[in-house]
Amino acid sequence: MDQTPEFSHEHTALNVPDFEQAARWYCRNLGMQVLRSGETVRFLSDSTGRLIFEFYTNSDELIPDYAQMAPATLHLAFCVSDVPAAVAKLTAAGATIFSDYEVAESGDEMAMLRDPWGVPLQLMKRAEAM
Repeated sequence: MDQTPEFSHEHTALNVPDFEQAARWYCRNLGMQVLRSGETVRFLSDSTGRLIFEFYTNSDELIPDYAQMAPATLHLAFCVSDVPAAVAKLTAAGATIFSDYEVAESGDEMAMLRDPWGVPLQLMKRAEAM
C-alpha cells in the first residue's frame, strides 16, 4: 500500500516589523481578508481563498530587510486584470515601483513594486493562464 502523503500549499509566512499594519494594507489595497488573528500574527487570504499569507512579527528572529532583496530572490505575485491601474492604485497607497509596466514576448503584462515594507510585489496579467 502506498503511504505517500499528499501535499498542498497551506500558507507562506513573512516576518515583518508590524504585522498589523501589513495586514491592514494588504486587506485594504489587495482585497485580502483576515482568516485568523493572533497576538502577533494575521493570516490573510486572497480573493480566491486559495492563497494564504501569514504576516507575523517576531523580533527574536531575523526580520529580513526586504527592501535590500532583489525581487528575483523573493517576491509575491498577484494576478490582476489591469496592470497599469493596479500599479497606480498601489503606488498611491504607498508602494514603490521597482520595474514599471512592461509586456514580455509571451504577451504577459507585468510590473514589479515594493510594498511599504519593501516586500517585492509582482503584478501579472498572463497572456495565457497558468
